[in-house]
Amino acid sequence: MTVPMHSDRPTETFDVVIVGYGPVGRLLALKLGRRGYRIAVVERQKQVYPLPRAVHFDDEIGRILQSAGASPAVMLHVVEPYDDLYEWRDAERRTLLRLDWRGAGPSGWNVSHFFHQPGMESALDEKVRDLECVEILRGWDAITHSESDSSVAVEVRNADDERRVITGRYVIGADGANSKVRSWLGSSMTDLGYFHDWLVVDLIPHDPMPVDPPAWQLCDPARPTTLVPGGPGRRRFEFMRLEHETKDELDTEERAWELLQPWGLTAQNTVMERHTIYTFQARWCDRWRRGRLLLAGDSAHLMPPFAGQGMCSGLRDVANLEWKLHLVLAGSAPETVLDTYGDERSEHVRHFIDESMQLGNVICLTDPDAVARRDVAMAADLAAGITMPPRPLPRLGEGLHRDDAAGGTLSIQAPVRGREAEGLFDDVFGSSGVLLVADDHALGDVSGDTRQLLEQLGFKIIIFGDQPGRDRAVDTTGAYRRWFDAMTATAVLVRPDFYVYGIATGDFGPDALVAAFIEDLGVEARRETRSTVSS
Repeated sequence: MTVPMHSDRPTETFDVVIVGYGPVGRLLALKLGRRGYRIAVVERQKQVYPLPRAVHFDDEIGRILQSAGASPAVMLHVVEPYDDLYEWRDAERRTLLRLDWRGAGPSGWNVSHFFHQPGMESALDEKVRDLECVEILRGWDAITHSESDSSVAVEVRNADDERRVITGRYVIGADGANSKVRSWLGSSMTDLGYFHDWLVVDLIPHDPMPVDPPAWQLCDPARPTTLVPGGPGRRRFEFMRLEHETKDELDTEERAWELLQPWGLTAQNTVMERHTIYTFQARWCDRWRRGRLLLAGDSAHLMPPFAGQGMCSGLRDVANLEWKLHLVLAGSAPETVLDTYGDERSEHVRHFIDESMQLGNVICLTDPDAVARRDVAMAADLAAGITMPPRPLPRLGEGLHRDDAAGGTLSIQAPVRGREAEGLFDDVFGSSGVLLVADDHALGDVSGDTRQLLEQLGFKIIIFGDQPGRDRAVDTTGAYRRWFDAMTATAVLVRPDFYVYGIATGDFGPDALVAAFIEDLGVEARRETRSTVSS
């Protein structure tokens, strides 16, 4: 496809052009930039958006941020780890459902975190700007593009009608729900026709607001309402628009204060950062890649917020895409590896869309009879001690993983002791891909050729045992031993996005596991890695 370019300026060449600089674009630029690739980021907004949007992420996202040097522990000024219950209550404030959100999840970080998005974006932006190989074009709009067999040229324009042409081997659309890159890619969207309007109000109380627990859902048919933290020192309220109301009637500061009055919040004791109407939707892109154009984040999917997984899903897109893109850019794997990205992520994200809709269908009930039946059933379960189990972690869609007991599932991260440090696994041994070996006995199946192949791909081999070493870990809590036992595995091959490729067990040893991985990648044995990063 060829689109006329109108700029007379010389083309500037990059490895990757990212369109959009929200959390998804920032994280992708940071992770690729840390590998040394030349990255251009095109963001049409000249000024940083100063107001909150997303407020929640889970333990898996904590680990993804950790891999980019931006863990929750280094962002405590804008990230608040949650360590309490989450409840649903009826119109009389009686508890209907109690979820335990205390402690750490399988990825080693708190099950839930609440955060201030502008603050987190600022922290990520500082890390991106420290990378000389990343250029950020703020106030420039991507207007046209032209594709060739080896690159994509993007023409950008600013408010003064100045134009530039930037070329990348790949262009990633992280440019939101109205994605320009998606229109270039030509993908249709599957839309489930799920629409609910909610008034979202972000607040900074002068004094801490006593809410027990800090996060809960009011399932009142008169006005379904969400109350959650909004990051350190902040609160968020969400009020569903009722059928007789218009958006304009609901979306006023005066109306927002009226709805907050029963909670003791007034203009005298609270700062209102913003109020806005969000229309919750459920849809996803039918095609995530065409040639050298790919999508990530809201450009590829939208979901209701009831599971708190909208932004999380976009950051998972980054984790999945980035390591595959690195292997292709470095010449370590063929371009066909990128074909697995959309298939894996599309099915995975549809799980969270379905979960969000199911929760919303319960929360958003306003019919008195349906509400009564819901409340009676949920109260009976609570009285009987029946609690909702932790959400099952979905598998990736079909792609670069085996169809075994763990292939396509999320791996764990737990505390370990190494030769020089003790802490979470990635802090001790790094966050590259890894072959985890249960013990020295299983190590006997790992040949020198296997080691060489993995090293060429940037993977490590770590063996669990009684003594720490450079490539040996002590499982200080027994979490890894329990994980291995549950899978009946002697070794587990974990991809750089923390998802399991597959396990070694019985007659299918670590050598066979790695050989299968190399074959699925389409990589020739002993192929030398070569860097194609532009100088």
